[in-house]
Amino acid sequence: MKVRYDPKADILYILIRQGPVADTDEVDEDVWFEYDEAGNVIGIEIWNAGERVIRKSLMEIEKYAKTADRSVRA
Repeated sequence: MKVRYDPKADILYILIRQGPVADTDEVDEDVWFEYDEAGNVIGIEIWNAGERVIRKSLMEIEKYAKTADRSVRA
């Protein structure tokens, strides 16, 4: 699996498996799945990733960091 992010286009691409794309389907707003001939997902493209994924992930990490038991990290 490979993950790439294009900050200019704000697109996150997750390559699950190499191979030709036979079909593409928008599964959610700004989320596209790419399928091979057998119908397996081989790639996921997320548009507006900064808002949809990255910012939300950072907020969750920040929330966890504030509530984590500090004695465990010592």
